[in-house]
Amino acid sequence: MGGIGAPELIIILLVILLLFGSTKLPKLAKSLGEAQKEFKKGVSESEAQQARQAIEEEKVTMTQSQLDAMLAEREAQGRRNPPPSV
Repeated sequence: MGGIGAPELIIILLVILLLFGSTKLPKLAKSLGEAQKEFKKGVSESEAQQARQAIEEEKVTMTQSQLDAMLAEREAQGRRNPPPSV
């Protein structure tokens, strides 16, 4: 019950053929393919833009003195906890 089977698809294709004619169907298919390609291109560009925006929001800025303090703290931790010897 429900759903579109093979007989229904054949009827739909025949109706489309009668409406548009055999000469316009290739042009219609080409324009649909181009529209689909443009849509996918637009979607991928917007996803890339959102990814770039997310990266920009995650950027951390600090002053030179903050950077120096962080590096000094890491050096001190490295001296206190030397890496295990292999």
